Amino acid sequence: MQKKIPFAERAESVLMASILIGIALVAQPFSIYVFRIGLVLLVAATLLQIAVGNVPKHLETGPSIVRIVIILAIVAAMFGLGIFLVPYFAQLGR
Repeated sequence: MQKKIPFAERAESVLMASILIGIALVAQPFSIYVFRIGLVLLVAATLLQIAVGNVPKHLETGPSIVRIVIILAIVAAMFGLGIFLVPYFAQLGR
């Protein structure tokens, strides 16, 4: 009987492969269009890897996806808060 690979492990493997493909597409010197695709793939896979890498490996698919969405929401909130606060922090030194 085959052992079922948890969702988070499969997702991590796919994301690592996506990151490697994104790096290869960014590194090619022939097409700016392919470069852009590689850059988008690399950024998206990296952000998803942050979330998937923090999900416990024993969870089933449903709870894993819920945790991934929560982690991505927290990451987006932190980026948004940082963008919002930078002008105020820049004024502190003047």
